[in-house]
Amino acid sequence: MLMNVTKITNAVSRYAIRLVEKAKMTEHTFMISVALIIGIMGGFGAIAVRKMINGISSIFFSGHGNVLNNIIASPWYIIISAPTIGGLIVGPIIFFLAREAKGHGVPEVMQSIILKGGSIRPRVAFVKAIASSITIGTGGSVGREGPIVQIGASLGSTLGRFFKVSPTRMKTFVGCGAAAGIAAAFNAPIAGALFAVEILLGDFTFMQFSPIVISSVIATVVSHIFEGDFAAFRFLTTNW
Repeated sequence: MLMNVTKITNAVSRYAIRLVEKAKMTEHTFMISVALIIGIMGGFGAIAVRKMINGISSIFFSGHGNVLNNIIASPWYIIISAPTIGGLIVGPIIFFLAREAKGHGVPEVMQSIILKGGSIRPRVAFVKAIASSITIGTGGSVGREGPIVQIGASLGSTLGRFFKVSPTRMKTFVGCGAAAGIAAAFNAPIAGALFAVEILLGDFTFMQFSPIVISSVIATVVSHIFEGDFAAFRFLTTNW
């Protein structure tokens, strides 16, 4: 069964590459086209993670407020036991399915860029999404920025592997995915693009920067369409 799936995937990949070659795309056109796809994927990935976090949180911490308010209002034994249960679930998932999904997420992406040319296994996106959603949803002391960067980077790397691109292109696609994830998760397209370029890649060339900006903007548009234009962090103002 696995061999058949691999053969089908390789055949589709070869067919896609032939289509690109027949279209006689320039380097820039190809990068922009794939950046659009990565932006859409990153946008939906961020939405899915947010939905999973809210769903898991509603199971452990019932209430009508946000995740933090519901946790504060829960009994003490729930506050203690929920993160423990979440950790017991997440540990085996990461250990047996994708050990790269452990940790914060950003250092792991930087390591893959430096040591592996941006190559990240496709399963990392799925495992990281499940693990981080369970951890955050059960009250674990983590945030969304690291996981969403690794999830988006994994999606970009998966698309790069599909098209069998060069290491240079692969790194750009990883940056596109990371920027798309940050942009969609926090409604911050500029911050997402600058984060990917400055922190992950350290390269401000036009060929690197323009696809990343496009992915970041497209992911934000996807997030706006399905969840509205919102501020990721809201602050109450007081009139003195």
